Amino acid sequence: MLKKIFILFKIARKLALSDAIKVISKIHKPPVVIQILVNIFSISLTKKDYELKNLNDEEKLCKSIEGMGTTFIKLGQFLATRPDIIGEKLSRQLEKLQDRVPPFSNEEAKDILKDELGEEIYNSILNFSEPIAAASIAQVHKAQFNDNGTIKDIAIKILRPDIKKKFNEEIDALMLLAYLIENIATKTRRLKLMEVVFLLKEITNHEMDLRFEAAAANEFSENTTNDVGFFVPKIYWNFTSEKVLTLDWVEGQSIREKDILIEKGINVKNVATDIIQHFLRHAVRDGFFHADMHQGNLLIDNSGRIVTIDFGIMGRLDKLNRKFLAEILYGFILRDYKKVADVHIVAGLVPKNVNVDELAQALRSIGEPIFGQSVKDISGGKLLKQLFDITEKFNMQTQPQLLLLQKTMVVVEGVARKLNPETNIWETSKPVLEKWLKETKDPISNLTETLKDSTEVLKRLPELPQIMDKANQALTFLASGQIPQNSNSYSALKDKEMEMKSFRNQSIIGLLLLVFFGYLVF
Repeated sequence: MLKKIFILFKIARKLALSDAIKVISKIHKPPVVIQILVNIFSISLTKKDYELKNLNDEEKLCKSIEGMGTTFIKLGQFLATRPDIIGEKLSRQLEKLQDRVPPFSNEEAKDILKDELGEEIYNSILNFSEPIAAASIAQVHKAQFNDNGTIKDIAIKILRPDIKKKFNEEIDALMLLAYLIENIATKTRRLKLMEVVFLLKEITNHEMDLRFEAAAANEFSENTTNDVGFFVPKIYWNFTSEKVLTLDWVEGQSIREKDILIEKGINVKNVATDIIQHFLRHAVRDGFFHADMHQGNLLIDNSGRIVTIDFGIMGRLDKLNRKFLAEILYGFILRDYKKVADVHIVAGLVPKNVNVDELAQALRSIGEPIFGQSVKDISGGKLLKQLFDITEKFNMQTQPQLLLLQKTMVVVEGVARKLNPETNIWETSKPVLEKWLKETKDPISNLTETLKDSTEVLKRLPELPQIMDKANQALTFLASGQIPQNSNSYSALKDKEMEMKSFRNQSIIGLLLLVFFGYLVF
C-alpha cells in the first residue's frame, strides 16, 4: 500500500504540474477538494516550460495528457466514451488524444522476441527494421521470414517492456485516488469513479495480451474471406505470443490521404460507400465487427481493397440483436414507425404492456426530423443514440453491444464523409439490410445457418476459446460502461474496495496512535 501512495504522489505531482487540470476546469469544474490538492501539488521552485503557449485549449489538454504517459492516455481515451461522466464538450476534446510516444530500442525489441518466441523462431526472422510506428502500449516493426522458399513481408507488433506492470501499478494508485475522492467529496459517488478506473484496468489488461487481438483478427479474416474489396491480414501463429503479434505486411495508402488516393486513380466515392456497406455487412451478417474503424486503422492496398488493421477492439452481436438492428434501421428507411415499435415489443426489448402506438409516435419524433435534413447531416449512428435515449423511457433493456455498435457507426460515417461529403447513409445501407433480411427468411438460408452454428467452434482456434470469451467480456464492459454483478470482475472490484477501506481504517488508527504517543512524549 505504501508503494501505491508513493506512486499516487508522483501521479498527483505530474497531473498538478501539467496544464490538463487548468484546461479541464474551464470546461468541467472539478470538486473544491481536487482544486485544493492540485494547488498544493503544483508548488514548484522551477519555472514550467511546456511550450503550449500558442495552442488552443483542446490542443493543450491533449498534449498535457499525452505527456503524462500510457495510463493517462488510456484513461483519457476511455473517458472520451463516457460523456455521462465528463460532459459532451470534454468528451469531444478527449477524442482527439493521439496514442503516439517515442519508440523503445531495437535491442529491447529483439530481446522480447527471443524470450517470447524462442531461439529457433527468432533466428528465422529476417531484416528486422527500426520501429515503423510506436504507441503507448506497443510498437510495430517490419521484417521478413522464409515461408517454404517464399520470402514474406510481415509486421511484428511488440508490447513495451514492463508496460503491464507499470500500468497496473499506476492504475491501482489511481483507484486509491478515486476512493479518496469519493469519500472526501461525497457528491462524486454518483460518478462511480472507482468503477470507471477498474473498468479501464480490465479492458486495457486484455489489450495487453496480443493473443486476444490475434484471435479476433483470425476470426474476422475467416468471416470476410469472400468479401470482394475487403482484406484482413493473415496472422502467423508461430510468431505470435502474449507480447508479440505477427501478421502480413500490407503495402497501402492511409485512407486519410484522400488527395493521394485520387492521384492513384482510386474512386474515393466508391470507397466511402464500400466502408459503410462492409461495416453493416459484418455487423448484421456475421455479428462480429471491427469496433475501431477510424482513419488510422484503414488502408487502401495496391489493388484498391480496403484493409483493416489493429484488432484490439471488436464488437459482437447475437442473432436477436442483429435482427433487431437490421429491422430497426430498415424500418426507419421505409419510415414505418409502427413496424419498428412492433420489433421492439416482439423482441422483448421493451415490456409487452407498452402502448405500441405511443412507442411508434416517439419513434416518429426521431425519424421525421432526419428526413427533413440534407443528406450530409443524416447519421445512422446518431439515430441509434436518439433511439436508445427515447426507448429508455419505455424501460428498454440495456443493449451493451448495440451501444458499442452505435459509437462505431458514428466513426465509420465520419470516415466515409471525409472521402465523400455527400454520402447518403440510407441509400448506402438499404441494399445490405434488404439482402440480409431476405436471406434470413429463406428456408434454405436457415438450414445453412443451422449447419454454420454446428461448426461455429471451429471459428476459434482450439487453444484460445477462453481468451476470446474474456476479451468479449471486456468489450461488453467497454460498451455498457458498467460491470455486471454476477461477473468475476465485479467480485474483484469489491475486493479492491475492501482493500481501500482496510487501508483507510489502518491509517486512521495509525494517526490516532501517533497523536496519542505525541501527547505522552510532549
